[in-house]
Amino acid sequence: MRVTLTEKIITYIILGIMALIVIFPFYWAFINSIKTPKDIFGNKWIPFLQFDPTLQNWKEELSIESNLMALKNSLIVASLTTLFSLALGTMVAFALSFFRYEGFFKNVDIYIFFLTQRILPPSVVLIPIFVMMKTLHLLDSVWALILVYTAFNVPLVIVIMREMFKSIPVEVIEAATVDGASWKQSLLRIVIPLSAPGLISVALIVFAFAWNELLFALSLTYMKAKTMTVVIAGAQHTRGTEFWYIGVRSLLVMTIPVIISIFAQRYLVKGLTLGALK
Repeated sequence: MRVTLTEKIITYIILGIMALIVIFPFYWAFINSIKTPKDIFGNKWIPFLQFDPTLQNWKEELSIESNLMALKNSLIVASLTTLFSLALGTMVAFALSFFRYEGFFKNVDIYIFFLTQRILPPSVVLIPIFVMMKTLHLLDSVWALILVYTAFNVPLVIVIMREMFKSIPVEVIEAATVDGASWKQSLLRIVIPLSAPGLISVALIVFAFAWNELLFALSLTYMKAKTMTVVIAGAQHTRGTEFWYIGVRSLLVMTIPVIISIFAQRYLVKGLTLGALK
């Protein structure tokens, strides 16, 4: 079907608007990170042009040891959460996709149970989890966040990976079993390589959820294990919001996921559509 000039123009306009919407948070954070408080709260005619750029905000933020520690904590928590969630969720998804159950579980869709766990509001279990972590002496520890984030993200991995595994013909697994392969060998040597793009996409999603989470990070940590989301939220003071610091911190938070996404972008489209059609 031939595309008319009008349709092309409308398409480019829509894409341009969407690009502006995506780019604007980066622009806002960058422009505020190089402004002084006087320029931010001033009443200039063209505020995004009439100011004297400065790197003082960056120097101050990067010289604060607690901020660098928070960035390190965020990276550790998000990375280990992704690793543990994929390890546990992939095995469960494999079992739900290719194993047959007898007895009580024969007529029960266990998949629905994991789906309901994913839509559980975190605020509902916040107090019980706080008491649990306090009992285990894990408050203000990265392991408290890793355990909680893993518990909430494993159902997500199961839900997505199960559909991806379902797109793999069961005959492939049966042929491997006939050749003497165990279920572990089938998972590691056949299923995971065939689902690698989808697995990478799920890993990016889990990483983003763990990287951006605030509720549990704010409730379970207070000094040693606080993450960058807590640091950003801490820019609100009685004297007002420190937008110049929020700009620096926001750019630091956005940089790592963006870099990871750039290197893994070739897997994203294929991974997110894998299993959508059978």
